[in-house]
Amino acid sequence: MKYVKSLFNFYINSSLHVALSVYALAWITLIKFDLPHNEDILYFIFFATITGYNFVKYFGVAKWHHRSLANWLKIIQLFSLLCFFLMCYYAFRLNLNTLIWIFCMGGVTFLYAIPFIPKRFYIDDQKNLRSVSGLKIYVIATVWAGVTVLLPVLENNIEFNTDVLFTFLQTYILVVVLMLPFEIRDLKYDNLKLATIPQKIGVKKTKAMGAILLIIFFFLEFFKDIISLEIIIISALIGVLLFLLLFFAKKDQGNYYSAFWVEGVPILWLVLMFMFS
Repeated sequence: MKYVKSLFNFYINSSLHVALSVYALAWITLIKFDLPHNEDILYFIFFATITGYNFVKYFGVAKWHHRSLANWLKIIQLFSLLCFFLMCYYAFRLNLNTLIWIFCMGGVTFLYAIPFIPKRFYIDDQKNLRSVSGLKIYVIATVWAGVTVLLPVLENNIEFNTDVLFTFLQTYILVVVLMLPFEIRDLKYDNLKLATIPQKIGVKKTKAMGAILLIIFFFLEFFKDIISLEIIIISALIGVLLFLLLFFAKKDQGNYYSAFWVEGVPILWLVLMFMFS
């Protein structure tokens, strides 16, 4: 049982779970636009997510404590390095337009972790986008939506139309709501100057805001040129599930409530897409 728990913790801490969620959202985009399964773009997104997330999460730790890293962190470093090489392999198989957009998203991820901001804009000594007051959740939502919607569209040379725009907005909204249970959980730890949504408006209003966003997420489906009853039903189910997870989110939540159950919603969404298709 001890080894099973260790493997599960590695699955969470190494960003495998979040990578599967991002991978699932990208695959959902392919299904929504009736595009063929594209292993190159999906595998690139999967390995890039692991590389990017682990870079952001562990950059500071590795920078200052390289010689005294715990064994688990050394393993994650080696795993991330392997994922980086696999990411590069699949990147070279993608179209030029896709690579340009990847460069833009990669730049945002880099600036999210690397200190570069003038002192008057940040809340602590990190000096990166992650430290800018009130910005974190919107940066993450923009990157997720950009990677999981625009990359598959660009790689398949799909015209940027209103359906693409509404799908991008839906994914952006979904990720913002997905982040809210994390922000509620982190109320105990976050610097007040970080100005997260729960810090600014309180937990109850955060949940109410999330509910409104989920309603918008659902009704955006009706503004598309191509409307599918199956996708409408699935969107409703995902919206209800995410609302329940947000409603029961609290500061003293279990270790895996947000990190596993909330973050796993896109994976369930993909499963439902297969079941209804």
